[in-house]
Amino acid sequence: MTTATLHPAAAHATSTPRAHAPAPALASRWHEVPEFAVRPARRDDGPALAALSRPFARAGALRERPLSLYLSRASDFLVAEAPDGTLEGCLGLREHPAAGVLYNFCVAAHRQGTGMGARLLHAAFARARTRSLATLFTATTGSGRLFLGHGFRPASPSLAPADWARSLDPARGARVLARTL
Repeated sequence: MTTATLHPAAAHATSTPRAHAPAPALASRWHEVPEFAVRPARRDDGPALAALSRPFARAGALRERPLSLYLSRASDFLVAEAPDGTLEGCLGLREHPAAGVLYNFCVAAHRQGTGMGARLLHAAFARARTRSLATLFTATTGSGRLFLGHGFRPASPSLAPADWARSLDPARGARVLARTL
């Protein structure tokens, strides 16, 4: 899992990751982008989840996942939905005994820097607390800046749920991060 970032021109068709260019001032971005709602995903959101995630998987920021996963695990996801019903962000929370794993975290390029990722993350924290999960884990191939800014710290994969830790692809070079709730 990674917090996916793509250059705005790459969000729909290309696999070019965003360079580390300065982001526009947050205040100006808030006025440019309409409001959105965060809600639990439904099974019928599966195709939209796959479509939203596809450019990030092509860029190597997310693992490639089949549509069947998005359909069968739709209940894992929280989504950010635009007023027109378009899904513009998502985050999966897979439950394990006493711990959760955040995965497939992505936000459409035109929504990055608007607080959408932070709102999705806070909604995941709330969901994890209601399910009595003591710790959240994630893996990121990126900087992890959003996670680190919200209390995650580097962690040994041996502390994470064993089946999830075994599923990590060493070739991706992901760092495991954890946060106690």
